Amino acid sequence: MADRSHITLYSGGHKGAESEFGRLAEAWGIQEVNFSFEGHTTERSRGVRELTPDELDKGNVSMEIVSARMGRKFAQANKIRKVIQTIFHMVNSGYHVIAVGWIQPDDTVKGGTGWGVELARLFNRPVHVYDQERKGWFVWENNAWVPGAPKIEKDTFVGTGTRNLTDDGKKAIHALFESAFGKA
Repeated sequence: MADRSHITLYSGGHKGAESEFGRLAEAWGIQEVNFSFEGHTTERSRGVRELTPDELDKGNVSMEIVSARMGRKFAQANKIRKVIQTIFHMVNSGYHVIAVGWIQPDDTVKGGTGWGVELARLFNRPVHVYDQERKGWFVWENNAWVPGAPKIEKDTFVGTGTRNLTDDGKKAIHALFESAFGKA
């Protein structure tokens, strides 16, 4: 993909995987949009789009539904609700969801990253996860995680993931960008 000016990364700009996606997007000359909300601090300052309360409400979902889908309870319900609403905007804006984290035995992905993955599955979007424990890429196909590396083939994609990015996770994101866009 030689012309990258029309490609947009949607993310949250948080420490770890999201910041790494953002740094690489900047290095490759790709547009970057980092959704946030009032009072929320991100590591990335490029492309920050602060959502209004009305915009956040468009991503509102019952925390009981989130807990049921994710198989766990969330503390700090007020803050996590805004994060969940922000993740909705990321997934709703980007075609392909690419995440870095840990796939759990129940097929969910650990942490807040998991909600982005769940939304991608609910919206029937392509979704890949780099599992940092298994050190490999997986794609959701036929209701199961199977080995498979992502390819960025559309104009929009979501880059999300854990704050606890390992060196292997970082290398996987870098290899993804090189595979899709060549050298920076």
